[in-house]
Amino acid sequence: MSQSDKTVRLTTAQAIIKYLAAQYIEIDGRKVRLCGGGFGIFGHGNVTCLGEALYDHKEELPLYRGQNEQSMGFAAAAYAKYHLRQRFMFCTASAGPGTANLLTSAALAHANRLPMLMLCGDAFLTRLPDPVLQQLEHFGNPTLGVNDAFKAVSRYWDRISHPAQIIQSLPAAISTMLDPADCGPAFLGLPQDVQGWVFDYPISFFDEKTHRIRRQLPDTEELADATSLLRTAKRPVIIAGGGVQYSKAVAELTSFAETHQIPVIETIAGRANMLADHPLNIGPVGVTGSNSANTIAEQADVILSIGCRLQDFTTGSWTAFSKDARIISLNAARHDAGKHQSVPVVGDAKLGLEAMDAAMVGYKAPAGWTKSAQQERGKWDKYVSDNVAHGNRPNSYAQAIGVVNALCDPQDRIVAAAGGLPAEVTANWRTLGIGTVDVEFGFSCMGYEIAGGWGARIAQSESEPQQDTIVFCGDGSYLLMNSDIYSSVLTQKKMILLVLDNGGFAVINKLQNNTGNESFNNLIADTPTVPEAFGVDFEAHARSMGANAETVSNPAELGDAFNRAKAAEKTSVIVMQVDPYEGWTAEGHTWWEVGTPHVSDNPKVQAAHEEWESARVKQRKGV
Repeated sequence: MSQSDKTVRLTTAQAIIKYLAAQYIEIDGRKVRLCGGGFGIFGHGNVTCLGEALYDHKEELPLYRGQNEQSMGFAAAAYAKYHLRQRFMFCTASAGPGTANLLTSAALAHANRLPMLMLCGDAFLTRLPDPVLQQLEHFGNPTLGVNDAFKAVSRYWDRISHPAQIIQSLPAAISTMLDPADCGPAFLGLPQDVQGWVFDYPISFFDEKTHRIRRQLPDTEELADATSLLRTAKRPVIIAGGGVQYSKAVAELTSFAETHQIPVIETIAGRANMLADHPLNIGPVGVTGSNSANTIAEQADVILSIGCRLQDFTTGSWTAFSKDARIISLNAARHDAGKHQSVPVVGDAKLGLEAMDAAMVGYKAPAGWTKSAQQERGKWDKYVSDNVAHGNRPNSYAQAIGVVNALCDPQDRIVAAAGGLPAEVTANWRTLGIGTVDVEFGFSCMGYEIAGGWGARIAQSESEPQQDTIVFCGDGSYLLMNSDIYSSVLTQKKMILLVLDNGGFAVINKLQNNTGNESFNNLIADTPTVPEAFGVDFEAHARSMGANAETVSNPAELGDAFNRAKAAEKTSVIVMQVDPYEGWTAEGHTWWEVGTPHVSDNPKVQAAHEEWESARVKQRKGV
């Protein structure tokens, strides 16, 4: 019998796990498993078969016990983001509500283009025991169930109806998760009976395989069109997005900008492409941006977008740029490269920048333009310095950010997500280390903060155990999803968590007020169905989950507490109240389309609508 004819009899579940354990990737000269392990909560839909298979591979694929399926998905996304999409984690959930809980985190991974493998229980393929516990019955379509909902939030979706299917489906799922253009979550529905069915798999299917991330060279004609346009620029600017980091093109971006003296502005996902003190780093752009970046964005005649989705917070709902400005988009994804009538350059950022640099020999941006941009950055630095300072004014997010920024190690990782903190971190954080900032704003998802911090710390502990993962979290997000404080203590994956309590959903209250509406149902004190408002003792709650915890009264005390947390060996939670009305970063914002009432009996709402709409004249209309 030839080697290719040799087989091994395994259950579907055993074969899936055996295959995952044999997949590797080379990162910076070091061969590591492609799958770092997984997060799991067992139920009747995955414990008997998939659980049995995972037990036999618990050393190669460590399984972290989750507290909530949604938070497991967030942790997996943060893990993949730390590893620049070169490694992923799987999440396994039981059929029914366990799997349904993963929908939000799958959407987050999809929006942020992050790999995550979902191995989820499904209804019995034979239907012999139907209807079963937790099954949704669709009378006219018995094939339809909860798992079909994941088609909208997955880059790859399959329901395994025969053990042999994984020979095709598993490699396809991994190929999708590693594709720079199509990267995102992959979903495999595993019917409970099929998980235990057996098949004689070719032994060669389980041979070790070392994967590589594809790097696509740009088309020569697209490159020629782009460089020809860029050479005409009198006021060029580079928008650097998260794709720069994923392609490991930070050095090429810096070299290109320095050679051609082109100012660089950053998106939220690209917030740590350049250090804060680099002379060509002009700041973050857009709704949560800086006066410096937004000023030059509005004046630019040619915009080179690199690795950007160009979402509304970057573009100010397409008001941040002159209507006459031309856009060049260098992106691995064709969909992103062609947005808003851009001149597309479909290809890898690293190779694309090298090719553009070679074609741009002799070009430099006019010195006056670059100097003007740097002067704007100087003004913004002064604003931030004043904004984060503390003294005789109410506690604010910006002050807390300034304290941590001054005391943390340059290589510590910063995690933030929904609410007001993403804007405040983006505007006020001074980048100390490349790739050290994770502000989840692709899906802007409450609950990512603590769970994402846990996932990021798991990844960080693999290569930088001496560093810290620092999480900024509002009270609203804490109350939504906090159980991974317990997870981090259980697994000895230390985090430093700052809980900044402003008494509710204060940033949405701010938007509510800015559009002329009265405060209603956002701050706890302004909720009519709350007879007597009171706060949560976050310190006591965090202590109950095994963490160190303390409450501070002001930024000075916060600094002392942060130093204690740095010295501690387990997760520390620091609580500080901040003002819900005063202390917001008031500068650096572009217009943002939010949809206001076109008619209202409230004159304040009507006036706010008219003022909001007055900025629409600046909006570019594209595709």
